[in-house]
Amino acid sequence: MGELLVALDSFKGSLGAMQATAALARGLRRHHSKPAVREHPVADGGEGTVSAAVAAGFTPVSLSAAGPLGEPLTARYAHRDGVAVVELAETSGLAALPEAAPTPATAAAASTHGTGQVIAAALDAGHHTVVVGLGGSATTDGGTGLLTGLGALLLDADGRELPGRTSALGAIGSIDLSGLHPRLAGPDRAEVIVACDVDNPLLGLDGAAAVYGPQKGADGSTVTALEEAMSRWAPILEQATGVAAAAMPGAGAAGGAGFALLALGARMVPGIDLVLRLTGLHARLPRAGLVLTGEGSLDLQSLRGKAPMGVASAARTAGVPTVAVAGRSVLTTSELTAAGFTGAFTLTELEPDLERCVADAERLLERLGEHIARHLLD
Repeated sequence: MGELLVALDSFKGSLGAMQATAALARGLRRHHSKPAVREHPVADGGEGTVSAAVAAGFTPVSLSAAGPLGEPLTARYAHRDGVAVVELAETSGLAALPEAAPTPATAAAASTHGTGQVIAAALDAGHHTVVVGLGGSATTDGGTGLLTGLGALLLDADGRELPGRTSALGAIGSIDLSGLHPRLAGPDRAEVIVACDVDNPLLGLDGAAAVYGPQKGADGSTVTALEEAMSRWAPILEQATGVAAAAMPGAGAAGGAGFALLALGARMVPGIDLVLRLTGLHARLPRAGLVLTGEGSLDLQSLRGKAPMGVASAARTAGVPTVAVAGRSVLTTSELTAAGFTGAFTLTELEPDLERCVADAERLLERLGEHIARHLLD
């Protein structure tokens, strides 16, 4: 058998992709020194995207940026050969909220300003391409904060400047793009690529506020207020840029951050495909005899282009069998087979209590690695 390629995404609430991948690999190696076990953590453009890039050889850069509620935090981007990878979740994500859980107040106030600051830093450094992963946001600000982080000015109806470090969505009367980062236009323009796996428009029943607002703590009245504010904001930015972006697929991603980036001329691509290409997974597949991939929960949402499905698809194209590894799985055998998996192993096989699985995921993944090695390699 060729190499065992371990390519896990994060086990949300427990382990990042690097930790999860390393834990499973330790268990596999503990039972078998051959074949070789190779680690390749993955992400789909959301949480862990920068870490996946760093694990693949990109160089990390740390900087200070604003968190979702304006508080300073340390963020990162990663770069290699003129390509910078920025992860919205690092600065504007649910995990970056200072409170334990999102609330209606945080849903209304959270801003993407810090993400704009990180993109600006990557542009300042001269990178010719900036990849922005949009998953895991805490925000529904229509990308207004992101624009201020890139140098734009938001103005109220009386022409007074509005802050961008917390969301000013409901008060915007106009926008001044004259101070926008110079490398977003002109002959030295950098290419901005958005890694995104949703196709929601900005507005309406399938839009940013209605679909994703409740996941970010918004109650019914907050969702209504956000939708109304977004409907006033959309024509302001569209008029300023000349790009009718609100109805474009993906405009509703990350609470409308996709809208702002599309309006600036960014190109949107499927997140997992881009991350796998950037991190070089395809180059490793010819040496692999088996791929093990997964995430915390394998469910119907996983089937809609999440990282494990992207890995399984790439492996199937290369003719390499793929096994699913997860904290739990609610997918049927036929659903797993249709997705390209030859089998599945879960932490709940070892520990039926889900809370214990979350709390002790690292140790259980090591044990599961040993179990898989005995089952598949003996």
